Amino acid sequence: MKLSSIIMAKFDFSKRESFGSKFGIIAAAAGSAIGLGNIWRFPYIVGENGGGAFLIIYLFFVISIGIPVMLSEFAIGRGAQRNPIGAFKKLAPGKPWFLVGIMGVGAAFMILAFYTVVAGWTLEYLYQSVANGFKEKTAEQIGEMFEHFRTTYRPVMWFLVFMLFTAGIVISGVKKGIERYTKVLMPILLLILIVISVRSVTLPGSKEGLDFLFKPDFTKITAGTVLEALGQAFFSLSIGMGTLITYGSYISKKENLTTTAVSVTMADTFIAVLAGIAIFPAVFAFGIPPASEEGLVYKTLPIIFQKMTGGYYFSLLFFILLGVAALTSTISVLEVIVAYFSEELNISRKQSTWLGTAAVAVLGVFASYSSGVFSFLNFTSASILLPLGGLLIVMFIGWYYGKKKTREELTNQGTIRVVIFPVYMFLVKFLAPIAIAAVFLYGLGVF
Repeated sequence: MKLSSIIMAKFDFSKRESFGSKFGIIAAAAGSAIGLGNIWRFPYIVGENGGGAFLIIYLFFVISIGIPVMLSEFAIGRGAQRNPIGAFKKLAPGKPWFLVGIMGVGAAFMILAFYTVVAGWTLEYLYQSVANGFKEKTAEQIGEMFEHFRTTYRPVMWFLVFMLFTAGIVISGVKKGIERYTKVLMPILLLILIVISVRSVTLPGSKEGLDFLFKPDFTKITAGTVLEALGQAFFSLSIGMGTLITYGSYISKKENLTTTAVSVTMADTFIAVLAGIAIFPAVFAFGIPPASEEGLVYKTLPIIFQKMTGGYYFSLLFFILLGVAALTSTISVLEVIVAYFSEELNISRKQSTWLGTAAVAVLGVFASYSSGVFSFLNFTSASILLPLGGLLIVMFIGWYYGKKKTREELTNQGTIRVVIFPVYMFLVKFLAPIAIAAVFLYGLGVF
């Protein structure tokens, strides 16, 4: 069949897959939100911004902004039962809103390329943990290990391995692939994190770390801290990149979207805070500064593990944890691309998966070797496409799609009651656009 014939063909939406259970929905959506943003990024952002006071502001934004935006994406996805581009085409035919979907798919390509590079680093550090490669090394030597590793062929090798893991799950479909594996991976992630947290808080001197995390010092709060908290809430919940629209499109019309969004947000926040409990008591117990930027995980924690009784095993657990968290996120981002290819080009899931994987692999190889490419993909997606996409999504719900249609979708055509609906509509029409615009301008360096 000619390519033009494939593109002109129509996807059979009557055969479109969906999630099979409530737990499967929450596990998949929470897995999308819970990733390196919770375990790799959240602790060092908290460390840089004063601990407990930042945490309180972060929680406020998760509730007031994160849940409404997530719920909006779910409503768009389930209402259309399409990929991000197809969803806006269906809900706003003949209007330029489909450009929001294009931004989401574009962001998915960029995020998957650089995010999987970082995910690949976890495999290197898991390998080093198995080989006991951190034993008797100084902090300086461990830092040099990380810098040297990034100049070798191994980042590309691990990146490609991680992409193959991701593709292997996505290619199996929504129920047999994504839902089946996230229902196993998410409990494993939680169990490992609890074990590490218990060990961390039982270390001598760990109380100082818990005080840092939970005792707020509002004298350290600045306007920049507030915007960092809002940006972290945005980054952590996977908002604006099309994953929640895509996953929303696989949710049954009988499910309560509001309770699903709240459950996913609570799970994501709980894991982020638990990651702080796992890391900060150990950091303070061994007298290491909490604000270590991105190197907190890859340069600092290996030092702690080798000083800790049983550190060899906890190092293994921690980097398995990072790998699992990253995998549950990468499969959701790849699914955005696969859904777009399969529905818009009418090609099989297998073809769509390998096409998407190959395209991301090319971009990811450049990101592995070039810090400039890596930074460009990170900045463009996280600072431009995600907040701009989130802004347009809430504006679409609040100002275009309208109160009546949104209410019908969230109440399952009036069969369930959504008590918070008036508050939700106020947030998506007024507060969320202003807050997200502030993050967008802050990310661009306007203020």
